[in-house]
Amino acid sequence: MSTNPGPGVAERMGIKAQNVVMEIGYDADVDEELRGQIEEAIGDAILDEDSDEVVDVVLLWFRDGDGDLADALVDAISPLADAGVIWLLTPKRGRGGYVEPSDITEAAAIAGLSQTSIVTAGREWSAARLVGRKHGGRR
Repeated sequence: MSTNPGPGVAERMGIKAQNVVMEIGYDADVDEELRGQIEEAIGDAILDEDSDEVVDVVLLWFRDGDGDLADALVDAISPLADAGVIWLLTPKRGRGGYVEPSDITEAAAIAGLSQTSIVTAGREWSAARLVGRKHGGRR
């Protein structure tokens, strides 16, 4: 039985050809089929977190117990291009490592991010799209 997250997941995530994508928090439990779809969509390999490149998308795999989510989000912001997005991938409700939505909202606010959408990223994972808030002229 296939665990394929379904056609178009990368497209629903807004990931397209020539995007530069980095992932943070890779471990044995990540969704390899989703990763494959993303690499197929961008036409290149996903960069690991040690890369110095400026990226369009950060995939942040995060589980309860991985540390402080706000700190992880702040770290994920640094390689992002100005219009870049973070896709926070967390285990679905009922799975080990599940992260409460309120914890995501709070951590995003601390990191200066706003959640704009959620997609089902696979059988085991949900993905929250996080973007930087507009600064409104403050510096």
